Amino acid sequence: MTRTHTVLPSPLGPLTVVREDEWLVGLYFDGQRHRPDQNSFGVLDPAGSPALREQLDAYFRGELTDFETPLHLAGTPFQQRVWAALREVPYGETATYGELAREVGQPTAARAVGAANGRNPVCLVVPCHRVVGAGGSLTGYAGGTDRKRHLLDLERQDHSWTTASTLSASGSVTTTP
Repeated sequence: MTRTHTVLPSPLGPLTVVREDEWLVGLYFDGQRHRPDQNSFGVLDPAGSPALREQLDAYFRGELTDFETPLHLAGTPFQQRVWAALREVPYGETATYGELAREVGQPTAARAVGAANGRNPVCLVVPCHRVVGAGGSLTGYAGGTDRKRHLLDLERQDHSWTTASTLSASGSVTTTP
């Protein structure tokens, strides 16, 4: 298998797309927790992933609600179940860690669900940003809680941030009125 990567712009900062042949194996924000070492991403392919590029652009315009790209996600069986459950959380809605734990058949494993959620290798496509704390709080997100807030706002059709947001060097999003 040939592994390549492409860096794409987004309103929330650069996204690194990692592919193995036709499979998407990674999608990471700059500064994302649990982001693998850059050396594991393969050869830079500046023109790579045109179909995913179009889908990401449509997503950030609020026009795409579900990604269609072949995935090959490396993880434990538990992580695989959590990531499959994440794909079932509808666009514009949220689920709690406890709800996902029940969904994967382990109702007392909310923390383990949170850990698997944080290790999701393809942000946005597997919508880990749609998971919130029991009271609806914006708990941790590997891409940063500011990005999580903006993604949830985007999906709730609050597009006021898209033209006025900037990403700081630390990876936090600042919005100017």
